[in-house]
Amino acid sequence: MVGSARDARAWGDQGHKVICEIAMRLVQQNTRAEIQKLISTDDRFTSFSDACTWPDHPRQRASEHFANLPRDSDGLHSETCPGAPACVVTAIKKDFEVLSSNNASQAQKLASLKFLGHWVGDIHQPLHVSFEDDRGGNGILVMGECGTSNLHSGWDTCLVLKAVGEDVDQVATELMKTITPARIESWSHSKPMDWAHESFAIAEQAQTKYCIRQGASCDQPAGKVTIDAAYVVANAPIIREQLQKAGVRLAHLLDTALGK
Repeated sequence: MVGSARDARAWGDQGHKVICEIAMRLVQQNTRAEIQKLISTDDRFTSFSDACTWPDHPRQRASEHFANLPRDSDGLHSETCPGAPACVVTAIKKDFEVLSSNNASQAQKLASLKFLGHWVGDIHQPLHVSFEDDRGGNGILVMGECGTSNLHSGWDTCLVLKAVGEDVDQVATELMKTITPARIESWSHSKPMDWAHESFAIAEQAQTKYCIRQGASCDQPAGKVTIDAAYVVANAPIIREQLQKAGVRLAHLLDTALGK
């Protein structure tokens, strides 16, 4: 069940900023103007990409940053949260509705804009759609190229930096080069439930080393997981595509909510 806050931050600040920067570049002109109008009223942030880190500093609505599934699950098949009243899937719906509302105040819309940008990033981090007993990989130690951290934080920050680098604007520019109209069309026509299902499938892939398949169940790996050069090579393309998908899907949500 979704019951406790996870220790690490989904994608770290870098991933969240990249996703929201891509979305900002993809939205329609009038949507971008509405976003800028809302951000201009914020007392802390001056850009949407930076504002998307807000729900992590400090951690807000802790149980809504992830979704937990049973170890014998084959994925998420409804818009409800398995065994919990709220999770990242319902959080996206909640803040999208506020952002779309004609009755919400500017302050409410600003908060939901920042939350929505963050949630869409969270749901595309594979270990945020995983298992409660190891806290989405926080309880699995790693060694190698990501130091002596844990698997969740390895995916949050270390692997993102290895996959795309540190300069947010440059990363967004590079990732935009392969976001084709066909990809935008394909990725946009899906729902948060589908995004969670995709992330869960990645979490269960053998190359992620999070799931040791025992029949219908995913067991925890025994001992530490080694993140070596081969691990980075195998997973970097997945991380890049998840960042791209999140940016495209966030842009679509923002256009739907604000591009009226």
